[in-house]
Amino acid sequence: MTKEFDIKDINLAEQGRWRIEWALKEMPVMRSLMERFSKERPLEGVKMSGCLHITTETANLARALQMAGADLVLTASNPLSTQDDTAAALVAAYEIPVFAIKGEDNETYYQHLNAALDHRPSLTMDDGADLVSILHKERQNQIPDIIGSTEETTTGVIRLRAMAADGALKFPVIAVNDADTKHLFDNRYGTGQSTLDGIIRATNILIAGKVFVVAGYGWCSRGIAMRARGLGANVIVTEVDPLKALEAVMDGFRVMPMMEAAPQADFVVSATGDKHVIDKHHFEVMKDGCCVSNSGHFNVEINIPALEEMAVEKRRPRTFVDEYQMADGRNIRLLGEGRLVNLAAAEGHPAAVMDMSFANQALSAVHVFQNGKNMENKVYAVPEEIDREIARFKLEAMGINIDVLTEEQVAYLNTWHEGT
Repeated sequence: MTKEFDIKDINLAEQGRWRIEWALKEMPVMRSLMERFSKERPLEGVKMSGCLHITTETANLARALQMAGADLVLTASNPLSTQDDTAAALVAAYEIPVFAIKGEDNETYYQHLNAALDHRPSLTMDDGADLVSILHKERQNQIPDIIGSTEETTTGVIRLRAMAADGALKFPVIAVNDADTKHLFDNRYGTGQSTLDGIIRATNILIAGKVFVVAGYGWCSRGIAMRARGLGANVIVTEVDPLKALEAVMDGFRVMPMMEAAPQADFVVSATGDKHVIDKHHFEVMKDGCCVSNSGHFNVEINIPALEEMAVEKRRPRTFVDEYQMADGRNIRLLGEGRLVNLAAAEGHPAAVMDMSFANQALSAVHVFQNGKNMENKVYAVPEEIDREIARFKLEAMGINIDVLTEEQVAYLNTWHEGT
């Protein structure tokens, strides 16, 4: 290795490689892309910087991009989401430079982001839009070199659309999060299972019979609410969007404002992409022992500074639990420092779900590389043919066949002459 990297311990590489290989067994779409990319080399020689959660699934995306010919550097998209053994394996076994250490402070986190941009990429790949944000705020001299980017998550897409609306976005970005084979599966089934996994690992508290409050009813929150109900919780949903609130009611959940839900809650989880969804006035009415967590990308969903200010004492009774004692004796438990609880306290989404998400990332990166110079500076949807191709790959891997339209049916769907 001649390229620099910054990881916790290179000696963790063997363990990380075993887990990366384990994950790949659950990623048949990525395996097929690896085979295709190694032959076609569609990203030959392109410099890429990826800001993603450094997990075993991400490692297999990185391997696929490397097989496609990309010269890739990775950094973490969250200070607590890195799997240190995975980072070590990427460096030692696959020769992919990584700048990521689980538990790094904010200063180190931003040093690592800048180290990834020091690679002088032509393509970036984001999970939260941090690389794009730094390029536009602090490193505008590099923007002429950028062909385009891809974005993995809801929060990042929100930021990018705001930039585009302001006319600030200087290169095209594909919103991978909005692909049907991403958000309908990753956000719902992946976030649902992994969030509950993180909460259970952090607390070891029985979910059944507890009041479980979910802030928001987007695809991530739907998955969380569904899985919490499946474990026997009494689920309450809070919302600001009347249509989503109505959906939650029709799906059988209680719906009310957070101020009404908070005093009843044993668990509160936010997954909205917004700021201070769980705020000071909610902490003031929470009951003793309430567990508060976040499954949105940034920890600003919870007003942690307000919680710190309110507390008369703070202790850590379990590895991923900070217990804040209020002046009246109540204790509020913050899980995973308010960061993504599924990655801070657990291992993130199962590989079978990330298989489709990262296939979207890989194919979208190829699409941007091949077409970016003809694209406008705005946020694009994943091309429909990529979405459908991934769905077909996944069904084939699961051994599931579907019907095909006959010529008569195709003709019928494309004409208006035939009626009753």
